[in-house]
Parts: sequence; structure tokens; C-alpha cells
Amino acid sequence: MHIKIIVAGPRGRMGSEAINMINEEPNFQLVACIDRKNNGKTLNDIESLPNIDVPIFENAEECLASIEADVLIDLTIPEAGFNHTMLAIKHKVRPVVGTSGLTNNQIEELADLAVKNEVGCIIAPNFAVGAVLMMQFVQMASKFLPDIEIIEKHHDQKLDAPSGTAMKTVDLINEVRPVKAQGHPDEEEVLPGARGAEKDGIRIHSVRLPGLVAHQEVILGGEGQTLTIQHDSFSRSSFMSGVKLAVEHVLSINSLIYGLENIMDFEQ
Repeated sequence: MHIKIIVAGPRGRMGSEAINMINEEPNFQLVACIDRKNNGKTLNDIESLPNIDVPIFENAEECLASIEADVLIDLTIPEAGFNHTMLAIKHKVRPVVGTSGLTNNQIEELADLAVKNEVGCIIAPNFAVGAVLMMQFVQMASKFLPDIEIIEKHHDQKLDAPSGTAMKTVDLINEVRPVKAQGHPDEEEVLPGARGAEKDGIRIHSVRLPGLVAHQEVILGGEGQTLTIQHDSFSRSSFMSGVKLAVEHVLSINSLIYGLENIMDFEQ
């Protein structure tokens, strides 16, 4: 039995990778796409996309109401991604969301709606398995080396800063160590922004340059030592194993899960 999937954002780099992944999985079937243009066309009408005869909709409501689907993969932008996810849950289509930049309030609203409708939903700031492991290792290390700075680097077309991965990393750190002030109490930025953004005392530095994909370096400092934990995605294909895992898992849940680590089996 095929898992029938709608992809939102098919022309984006992540969306096109997701379409390729779906085509390669014998149990997955692409049934429609949601795009901000090309309404009424099919995927094989778009020169840069695979030659697949599936319809494209500009209106997400119309797509979700008229197409029989099990899962929506959303890889768009925060505003569109939030609306698509809301609509999918209401139509009993299970969202797998890789759109970065959703607020905590938006995630809470989606979580309430998922429970109310008994529909599974998985939102992940990062679908790369190595990035999830990086965050888990940072959480472990932060118990012993609690002074931490984060450098996250992404391509120059990324809209949000800091990244969802950096924000999630801070949340995981805060689960195991108290929020603390770092650096000298009388520190002064000669040039505003020189020390980066601050979340719960942790400094986050965002780099945006062409040639980058998705990278995060976490530096933990202690007396006479530092520990650096780093993850690099050099291709968007690195995210697809996590997307596949989420698509398979979301069918078995009836609530919202935030973070890929919550469906990975670390006991093995």
C-alpha cells in the first residue's frame, strides 16, 4: 500500500529533493504539489522538475479538499508553512514540516489542533540525522561545559536568522542546565551586534553566504579547555533520510512531535 504524499514547495531546492526521494521509494506516491504559481499545470510541465503527471495547485485548501492524500510534506516559508499545516490537519492529512522559522506560539497552536483532530504532525528544525546527533551530543556536553556559543552558517537565500536548528539547540541545552549569563558583566559592544544574538545567555552568530548549505558549530568552554561539536550538510540530499523517517512515523501518531530526535531510537 502506497503512502500518498502532497509536496508544498516543489520548485525549491528542498522540495525538488523531496520529490526525487519520493520517486525512489517504492512505498511512496506523489499525488499533488502546492506551489505559489503554475496552478492547473502538472509537474511535467515544469522544465526543472521530474517528468511526473501530478497536478499543481496554488490554492492549498483546494488541493487538500480534492486530492486523497495521507501526508503533506511542507518545505516552504514560515507564513505559508503554518497555513498549509493548519489546513492539512483540518483535512486529516498528516503534515511533515521542514519549514524553518515557526514561532513557539504557532507550534503550540498546531499542537492543540493536532490533538483536537487526532492527526499526527511532525515538525523538525533539521531533518539531517547528523544534525540531530550533533544537538544530542551538545546537550550531553552542556551539563559539564555550560559556557556555550553557537555559530550557524547557511546559504544566503535563507530568510530566518538564527536558524531553527540553533534555536532548538538552545532549548535542548536549557533542559539540562540552568540559564546563565556568560562573558564579562561589563562587556561592551564597540560595534553593535559584534557579539551576535543572545538567547538565554547563549550567543548565536548567523553567517549567510553563497556556497553554504547548512552548517552548525557549537563551542563549549571550560577551565583550560574547549570542546567543538560541528555538523555540516553539503547537499540537501542529507535531509531526505530524516524526511523519509518522519513520513513513515507520522502515520502512527495522533499528536504533534517537534524535533526528529523524538522519533529516533537511541537505544539500539
